[in-house]
Amino acid sequence: MLNAEQILAEAEQAVGVSDNEPAVRANLERLCADINTQAELTEEGWRRTHLMLVNDACNRLEGVKWLRQHPEIGDEPIEQPLFLTGLPRSGTTYFQYLFDCDPRFRLLRTWEALTPSPPPGADPAAAEQRRAAWAVRRRQLAPEVKNFAAMHLHDEDGSEECHIFLQQSAGAAGFNNLFRTPGYFDYLLDEADLAASYRIHKRQLQLLQWQRERKPWALKYPNHLLAVPEIMLVYPDARFVMTHRDPLQTVASIAKLSYHLRLARGLQAVDKIVLGREMTHFIKRHVERLLAAVDGPYGARISHVDYYALVADPVTEMIKVHRQLELDTPPELQQAVANWHRDNPKNARGANHYTLAEFGLDEPALEELFADYMARFNIPREADGLARKQ
Repeated sequence: MLNAEQILAEAEQAVGVSDNEPAVRANLERLCADINTQAELTEEGWRRTHLMLVNDACNRLEGVKWLRQHPEIGDEPIEQPLFLTGLPRSGTTYFQYLFDCDPRFRLLRTWEALTPSPPPGADPAAAEQRRAAWAVRRRQLAPEVKNFAAMHLHDEDGSEECHIFLQQSAGAAGFNNLFRTPGYFDYLLDEADLAASYRIHKRQLQLLQWQRERKPWALKYPNHLLAVPEIMLVYPDARFVMTHRDPLQTVASIAKLSYHLRLARGLQAVDKIVLGREMTHFIKRHVERLLAAVDGPYGARISHVDYYALVADPVTEMIKVHRQLELDTPPELQQAVANWHRDNPKNARGANHYTLAEFGLDEPALEELFADYMARFNIPREADGLARKQ
């Protein structure tokens, strides 16, 4: 069983600093309680989960330690960050890779997220060692999630989403995909101090940026849309771009990905019917927060992208997005986007098949549940990977 106090004590001892972030402690206690009562892990699953959470706490406390030793890190400006978001499984990763073609932006790398300290600007040699070590480790981990390459676009030194940084504060909605934590997921939305999680998120970005060239960050994570007001508290000049895809597809797709992620994390068994209900609730709450953000005080800071248009003609859609962001799209960038699109065709890394029925999901009921959202953004129903207007 997981124990939050033990996890934090081990991290404090390993890093040599005390933990003074009570919001993280509250998050971790609730997460551990949900995993303990809901996840039904194998013995190896318990061991690995404990080690993961200790490692997360260590990475967070390493940031605290560096900030105490070098207070100027806290003055490092994170200016006009761009948050790339949208419903889970709505093309945000694909979109992220298109932004990675643009040298004007700085994107997070997996090895940086997993091991942000020592700051790369302060110790470039250590940073290169961590990057090389991650390349080897990733190849070792690749078989753990069946057909992962087809389900989630991910390259050895490619761009990474912000889940890992939010995981380090025990404030990541994505825990509900890795384990079975439905109560913890609702706790995050209804009770947790998400602004505290984003302050830690910012501190980790400051560590990575310190003593290096400053560029606007492009930060991808579907679950960012759950916390738009909190993000604006921490990043007052933030901007957002949201992708939009048939939510029925996103429910089925996130259910399949969660099924395989949970098995890989050591759950003894995963009931697909229960999982289908949980992921319907998961996407429903995302839609509610998305609509609240669009209609809220920060709606003007949000740009919107049609998933189907983006996949069909990414160059044209990137030009539209840049125009909304008051940026140009130089010819060399257009060519880079076109080249990436050409080199990464659909299903090049394997086909990702899933259905609503295998998770006990009723198509008419879901259409009714998400009707307002689909009408609001003129989202088509999708079948067999193709969009069709109703």
